Amino acid sequence: MNQQLNSIEETEKQKLATDKSILKIWGSSRLQGNVNISGAKNSALPAMAATLLSSEVCRLHQIPCLADINTMGKVLSALGAKIKQNGNTLDIDPRDLDNPEAPYELVRKLRASFFAIGPILARLGVARVPLPGGCAIGARPVDLHVRGLQALGAEVHIEHGMVNAYISGSKKKLQGAKIYLDYPSVGATETLMMAATLAEGETIIENAAQEPEVEDLANLCIAMGANIFGAGTKTIVISGVPKLHSVDYTIIPDRIEAGTFLIAGAITNSDITISPVVPKHLSAVISKLKSVGVRIIQETSDSLRVLHGETLKSTDIDTQPYPGFPTDMQAPFMALLSVCSGSSSMTETVFENRMRHVSELNRMGANIRVKGNHAIVQGVPKLSAAPVVGTDLRASAALILAALAAEGETTFQGLQHLNRGYEQLDIKLQKLGAKLQKVDLVKENHTFPSSI
Repeated sequence: MNQQLNSIEETEKQKLATDKSILKIWGSSRLQGNVNISGAKNSALPAMAATLLSSEVCRLHQIPCLADINTMGKVLSALGAKIKQNGNTLDIDPRDLDNPEAPYELVRKLRASFFAIGPILARLGVARVPLPGGCAIGARPVDLHVRGLQALGAEVHIEHGMVNAYISGSKKKLQGAKIYLDYPSVGATETLMMAATLAEGETIIENAAQEPEVEDLANLCIAMGANIFGAGTKTIVISGVPKLHSVDYTIIPDRIEAGTFLIAGAITNSDITISPVVPKHLSAVISKLKSVGVRIIQETSDSLRVLHGETLKSTDIDTQPYPGFPTDMQAPFMALLSVCSGSSSMTETVFENRMRHVSELNRMGANIRVKGNHAIVQGVPKLSAAPVVGTDLRASAALILAALAAEGETTFQGLQHLNRGYEQLDIKLQKLGAKLQKVDLVKENHTFPSSI
């Protein structure tokens, strides 16, 4: 990487430092004020990959400064793209895209880097991408991606952990096809939609994911000259075009960050306003917050105000693909349910290993029982501070929320997870009046208490 990626390298250094840092959080403080919601990480990552489809320079706005974004930037650079970063704006120049192989040491850190396989294959006719990594929240196989690419005419083989894809024979381009997804996978929908933009003929993706991030990616590709219809519904139709051009595009706000701050206001009995947001993207979360007694007011077209209700009560939740309750909100919402009166249930239907935060919440006085992917949450009057460890991104957010409501001083370890998906979460909370402090364990010359 050149000087344009200095900020990315600096963030990597900061990430190494946060691996040796903790947050001290003093709970039971009321929050007050306005929160600026960052661009959606889950839109930004596929958008960065989509720029590889173009043969001209692309500009993306509202790209959050996160470790995952930095990793994706390094993946694109390794493939031959040039990146310039100015705050939350990225200029990506994919004209010299010439390397069909994404480096294993980067892809293993970030599952979303697998998105690059569709654009690389469509542009170069060949792609070699390692099987992806990411948070340890369960199996997320790429079989839907592979079968979809095969339907588009690619030869795809997985050998020694590497996905090898190429366009065989006399054909120089992927071919339009009708694809049915056995499950409405966001990743597969986005990968295949991107690949199909440069295919010859028409592609129809049925049982497609309907998430806002899918629609945002489609809107980006359309702005680049793609012909895509039906994004945001179960059926997406893509008519291939010979090439895509430059774009100047702004990413949608992060609905998961927005939901996390709504819960922060609710769990601390506070009054905060969040913006910018797209309220309809939060419909399922808002509905469940209202069902437990939280007051939410839409003050403007892109802002929401959360106020604590009289008494928080229990509710039952099943995670579902959009427009259902998002799996990424399961852990944060469970922190809130732990202080709601009565018995609540939470069922995780998307990932099979996404209840690892429960033991840490119980260390803080929560009363949660888990069987498989089903949790029964018996509300308690108060949580209490404890040393806790975040095991993944959303589990870490749940523990931060619990610490804000708990009595006493909580020590949290797992900042490297938070830095993957929340832009300056600690600073934003401090601006709202939260009492927390980042502590360097090396400088303080002490170790973190084991949670095992």
